[in-house]
Amino acid sequence: MQINRLPRKDPRTVARDIPGVLDVLFPTLTGGLVSSLNKRMFSFKNIIAIPESIIGQTQLQKAMLFELSVVRAEGMLRGDVVEDWDKYLRLASQRQSHHYDACIPKTLKEEDIVIAEHAARNLNSMLASVKAQRPNVALEQSPVIPGLGWIASGNGDFALGSMLIEVKHTERNFGSGDFRQVIMYWLLKYARSIETDDEIWSEILFLNPRRNVALLIDFNYLLRAASARLDRVELLELLRAILSQETERR
Repeated sequence: MQINRLPRKDPRTVARDIPGVLDVLFPTLTGGLVSSLNKRMFSFKNIIAIPESIIGQTQLQKAMLFELSVVRAEGMLRGDVVEDWDKYLRLASQRQSHHYDACIPKTLKEEDIVIAEHAARNLNSMLASVKAQRPNVALEQSPVIPGLGWIASGNGDFALGSMLIEVKHTERNFGSGDFRQVIMYWLLKYARSIETDDEIWSEILFLNPRRNVALLIDFNYLLRAASARLDRVELLELLRAILSQETERR
């Protein structure tokens, strides 16, 4: 007998592209709350935002351009002595190829490299500033986001001890989709921690190197504000129930 298995989706896709899964969990994650959260944004000293006039010069898809900048920043963190933009392009292309609408370039132009380098240096400076406040904690690249049910495991951007760090290069303020994404990450991490006793994140730090803005939020506050004051156990049980119902429908 052939068993039809439910296709597994990565956490980011579930949080951002599958409507309804988190709307039940977080009914108050609407424009009013999002606007209130964004009022807490701050900037870093000695970091220059990238002018939109310069970004407008590139023909690269913006998601590809800033994926390239993140790969370059990771190289800087590793201590790459030589800039290898061909390697950075290959790595960025591999990551972007997972998205159906990705436009993969064959080569980079000078303006592409200038913008990606600027964003990479901004990100590197932001991370260094945050790391300086917690000198005894190691910066983790691509922290694992555990799977649950038909949600596959995935990876975040960075973590610094109990702080999850997500990088967004949007031209706008952080949106409801960004908050849903990190809440999903937290819930999956919490579900795994019950079994393994692993540490869970207590804070989320959003970084936008493109605009030089950041936002630090306590996860407990975000969870309660977005969920109409359900506690973490109730949220996890509700998520399990939603995933189970979705499995039965399919």
